[in-house]
Amino acid sequence: MAALFVALIHYPVVDRNGRIVTSAITSLDLHDIARSSRTYGATAFFVVHPVPDQREFAGRVLEHWRTGYGRQFDSRRQEALDLIRVVTNLDDALVEAERIAGARPLVVYTSARASTGIAYAEMRARLEREDAAPVMLLFGTGFGMAPAMLERADLALAPVLGPGGYNHLSVRAAAGIILDRLRGH
Repeated sequence: MAALFVALIHYPVVDRNGRIVTSAITSLDLHDIARSSRTYGATAFFVVHPVPDQREFAGRVLEHWRTGYGRQFDSRRQEALDLIRVVTNLDDALVEAERIAGARPLVVYTSARASTGIAYAEMRARLEREDAAPVMLLFGTGFGMAPAMLERADLALAPVLGPGGYNHLSVRAAAGIILDRLRGH
């Protein structure tokens, strides 16, 4: 089975008006996506943010749960949070993932707005092959990743769609659903 990496992109992302912005790191994203990543066997979860103060914030959140009261309160959370690597940009995440897996990961773009993309069954089959390349799933914050991130991807994954026209999941929910579709039983 292929090594699976998760990357949460905070720049470049778009705001509700389509402008390219940098979004803030939220502790809920760190906790929930780490827990989903751990549950579905991800090798690492990269939190990608260009602003040093935001990376320091993430470090403080992680430190709280890795030592002291947070660890005593819920030691299982530490197991999930240990997957997190806070990096400056996607290139740093790719270098680290390649170091861990021994090969450059296939970069897979996710988006609620994608009109097409590889089907989940096909992506799952790719991951399950014995000779499969590692995979890095990109998840966007804000109102999704900027178009430049799609250009960096090797593949785009089909969007998560419900039965109606409303399609605005939190990134935490989308990551959990996608990881379940790719690695769940």
